[in-house]
Amino acid sequence: METNEVSLHRVRVFRFLKSTGAWQTNEEIAKATGIASRTARGHTKALVDLNILDQAEVFPAHRYRFSPQAEKRNKAYVMRLRQASEIFGLSM
Repeated sequence: METNEVSLHRVRVFRFLKSTGAWQTNEEIAKATGIASRTARGHTKALVDLNILDQAEVFPAHRYRFSPQAEKRNKAYVMRLRQASEIFGLSM
């Protein structure tokens, strides 16, 4: 389920997880990107659905990371995230 618009918050989540390469909780993502944890949850769920992120269902909190196969799985959306990053003035 892709949308035409890419938000600044989604770009921040994408950039953080791509740069860290490590498994992160939504709380850690929210803290690092300056967004609300509920917002982080929404974006991580969407990015998992788009095959951009891998999800580990562990207790007490699920963890997410940028998928090494993201480019193969959904190259078009990864490109849209990169273009949006440039438009928002964030360097990759």
